[in-house]
Amino acid sequence: MDRFNAMQAFARVVETGSFTKAAETLHMSKTSVTQLVQQLEARLRVTLLNRTTRKVNVTADGAAYYERVIKLLADMDDAETSLSNASVLPRGRLRVDVPSPFARTILIPALPAFHAQYPDIQLDMGVSDRMVDLIGESVDCVVRGGELTDLSLVARRIGDLSLGVYAAPNYLEKAGVPSHPQALSLPPHYIVGFRWARSGLAFPYAMYRNGERVRVQGRYVISVDDGNAGLAAGLAGLGVLCLPDYMAREHVSRGELVRLFEDWPLDPMPMYVAFPPNRHVSAKLRVFIDWVVELMAQHAPIVDRLGRRH
Repeated sequence: MDRFNAMQAFARVVETGSFTKAAETLHMSKTSVTQLVQQLEARLRVTLLNRTTRKVNVTADGAAYYERVIKLLADMDDAETSLSNASVLPRGRLRVDVPSPFARTILIPALPAFHAQYPDIQLDMGVSDRMVDLIGESVDCVVRGGELTDLSLVARRIGDLSLGVYAAPNYLEKAGVPSHPQALSLPPHYIVGFRWARSGLAFPYAMYRNGERVRVQGRYVISVDDGNAGLAAGLAGLGVLCLPDYMAREHVSRGELVRLFEDWPLDPMPMYVAFPPNRHVSAKLRVFIDWVVELMAQHAPIVDRLGRRH
């Protein structure tokens, strides 16, 4: 029995709650994972997992052993990636999930520089705004905009996206230019709804001026859960939309979008990188997070309460 593979298989079964999911994330057969765990239990002479036809539960002995195993696996990873030889670079497969506009506009264009610095890191990138089961899907980290509601995750604030309200010229020709944010809640105006998976709010950001705060509750023709789809709907003239300024800049310069209510600021959208609390921050994950932090400092630095950028 390969004790390292057996411990890794056991840890992944605990994290995913399934032999099948563990096998998929380890690129092994379910039979191999099952045999490794059985061999580990035979060696230890304890039952680590209770199996039923529907689910797998960790026993009390298994839970205690799991806490020791993840520390051992973390130490082994550090031993391999923190050698004194400077030529040894972080390596391996890293699974991340990021919002689609952020991937298209900021992250992917900068990836050649990251790859040049860390050529042995292989990124499996999910591109979505959906809720991700980090443990069940074996995702190492996610980058998300908006306040995080899952307090079980370890989160690091990496930036603040400045926001604006925009509309296409053909929309404004039909509906007219609104003079006040409240006008967006009345006919003939429509908004492009954005459905946050966490809150379900369609137009969640408030505008403010001289102590007055306005939160728009408008009608919509279409509501989406993806930033690029929302941008496409706005460009098509389907309504007024709230966008991070970096997404709108190119379209404003080409005359495809017009910024509205420039004297009504919006609170910036915080950006976070998050990962499970029991997931060891490996060398490859650490350098990826540090790189994303540096990237956000260039494009959307954190803003403090006094409006100062950091």
